[in-house]
Amino acid sequence: MSQISEEVYICAAKNGQIWLKNGKLPVMSLSSLPYYSGIQRKIGQYEGKQVWWVTINDQDEANQLFSLRELLTESPDLFALAGKAIQLEFMLRDQPFCSRCGAPNDIDQVDHAMRCGNCHSLHYPRVSPCIIVAVRKKDQILLAQHPRHKNGMYTVIAGFVEPGETLEQCVAREVLEETGIRVTNVRYAGSQPWAFPSNLMMGFLADYESGEITPDYAELTDAAWFSPEGMPEVAPKGTIARELIEMTCGLIRG
Repeated sequence: MSQISEEVYICAAKNGQIWLKNGKLPVMSLSSLPYYSGIQRKIGQYEGKQVWWVTINDQDEANQLFSLRELLTESPDLFALAGKAIQLEFMLRDQPFCSRCGAPNDIDQVDHAMRCGNCHSLHYPRVSPCIIVAVRKKDQILLAQHPRHKNGMYTVIAGFVEPGETLEQCVAREVLEETGIRVTNVRYAGSQPWAFPSNLMMGFLADYESGEITPDYAELTDAAWFSPEGMPEVAPKGTIARELIEMTCGLIRG
């Protein structure tokens, strides 16, 4: 257990946002928090310091809360721990009642989970599996634009895994549904916890097999093939989308 005066990384989450000081996670003692924290729990270690998840109950801190995306340029390990705090805070808001008996839940004293005060069943954070895939066609990469990206950014195809579906099947289905393209040679490339609000992104590379681009305009505003030399604005560094784009462009360049 950390001494209350020891300096630690503070991951203070509220309503899906994280408390930052000068764009960074604060490093301070738990005793010097400028607000009352209802929950204080160690969630990891980073560069020799403990990392603690705390909850914010003081509305005066609201103007210092930011999107987790502000930490994309930090170490992936620290980004993941900040995301873990956001997912645990989401668990508090999303799972207040027992799904078995309907009684109120409270956070368990040991596990990162909610425990029912009536039937004592444990309810762990709900993590949604998602695929994200970069598709290559000879010397081009398939990129898409989503309505939510108001700055015109393009990225790779992503989607949620359905029940009874393998990850590879999900890759093929999502690409076909959103762009009309069939893929082959699907292979795993990496993963990233993505706390928006509680996802796990599993990244893949794939090759074009057949089809012409026919965007699903209910999901996309555009989809097109791009060469590495003619890329639009793409997903920012620190995201697995950007990593997949750079991997694919590296393969194209040889």
